[in-house]
Amino acid sequence: MNGKMLYAVPVAGLVGLFLFETQIVSSQTFQQSYSRARDPGVRDPNGPKGAGGHIEGLSPNEILFFEAGKADFEEVEDVADGLGPRMNLDSCGGCHSQPATGGTSPAVNPQVAFAKAANPSQLPAVYSFIMDNGPVREARFVRNRDGTPDGGVHALFTITGRNGADVSPGPCKLAQPNFQWELDSKNVIFRIPTPVFGAGLIEQIPDTAILANQASSAWQKRDLGIRGRANYAVSGRTISGQANNNGNDGTISRFGWKAQNQTLLLFSGEAYNVEMGITSELFQVERDETPSCQFARVPNDTQDFEAKDALTGTTAIQNFANFQRFLAPPTPSPNTPGGAQSIARGRGVFESTGCALCHTPTLRTGNSTVVALRNQPANLFSDLLVHDMGDGLADGISQGQAGPREFRTSPLWGLGQRIFFLHDGRTSDLLEAIQQHRSDGSEANAVVRRFNELRESQKQDLLNFLRSL
Repeated sequence: MNGKMLYAVPVAGLVGLFLFETQIVSSQTFQQSYSRARDPGVRDPNGPKGAGGHIEGLSPNEILFFEAGKADFEEVEDVADGLGPRMNLDSCGGCHSQPATGGTSPAVNPQVAFAKAANPSQLPAVYSFIMDNGPVREARFVRNRDGTPDGGVHALFTITGRNGADVSPGPCKLAQPNFQWELDSKNVIFRIPTPVFGAGLIEQIPDTAILANQASSAWQKRDLGIRGRANYAVSGRTISGQANNNGNDGTISRFGWKAQNQTLLLFSGEAYNVEMGITSELFQVERDETPSCQFARVPNDTQDFEAKDALTGTTAIQNFANFQRFLAPPTPSPNTPGGAQSIARGRGVFESTGCALCHTPTLRTGNSTVVALRNQPANLFSDLLVHDMGDGLADGISQGQAGPREFRTSPLWGLGQRIFFLHDGRTSDLLEAIQQHRSDGSEANAVVRRFNELRESQKQDLLNFLRSL
């Protein structure tokens, strides 16, 4: 009798116990969900930008050249200035505006308004990948129709229908590429603008410093499967989309998603020609030579030999280069997001996990004619090498010595105020961007695995650190 009573529990008691345990489990689930690491998001969108000004230590004249370069960088071009015949936008500043001039793609994509303003019929042809909520994109075709490598930029828009395109020798009437056919053929890849903050410091890092850093921590890199190599400017690379540099000088390129440009002048000249269709003394030939669309028979941007002073006589691409060269690196936040202690712990996790083996915190510049750039620390968080990122991020395009799966280690300074991540802007979630580094053949696989094994609090510290940059 007593034994049986040991097992006799009232039904109401069982129900109460079940509900109590359910509440505990539910509460634990909520706590686990609540405590999961998450991307804090863009840092202080309404607060100080911490970017966009000139580097400290410039001379008064250098500041004047910086300001002139910034004005040119922000200027909106039209047909009379040489815009087109094909282009992706009408100003450098339109692409590089988040969080300030010199940054990367803004939240609202200016390409949509640009297309609608003059020729709305152009927009439907690219609307599937050019959206109001961004990012700014350029399109590249992986292959030509005959199967040979392409890799070049195929401009999204034309000057057809724009003011000034209907006068002699026009009217200019150009069709857009058949983007839908190329999309259906899985032949289109995208790139978003790279920020150029601190670009002058990057330009002045000697090749020897890049190579010495490559050779450092060799056993750690080997154990984690990290290789990385410089994108040298060497001869013999003749496919479309190759690096824009002297193919015989054997130096290291460092600008662009695949480190395909060696100097800021080349970087500027190429962008002026490819993104806006404006020729210069560096790139003198129009990318589209349709006779009815040639409103200037000479390069659009040339040296003014009659100018009264060097400042007014400087070419646009020199102005662009000067602006980028004198542009200060972003200012990191000491306590946002998460507080100073979390950020400090996150930096430790960043290093112990192995992230810093590719995203080198600091490289030093060498000698320079600009005192402010001479022998300075560049806290860029990049080794400036190209790494195999595996099948998941592969774009199928080679530039210089960078192959179809290789990309330059993206500098992380300024990451706290970037909206879009990875070369094509496929995500705005920093956690997702980290996970995208892991795929078949990626050099980052072991490091991402280490990240995934961290406690959620450690992941959060790391994310806070990254968003503080």
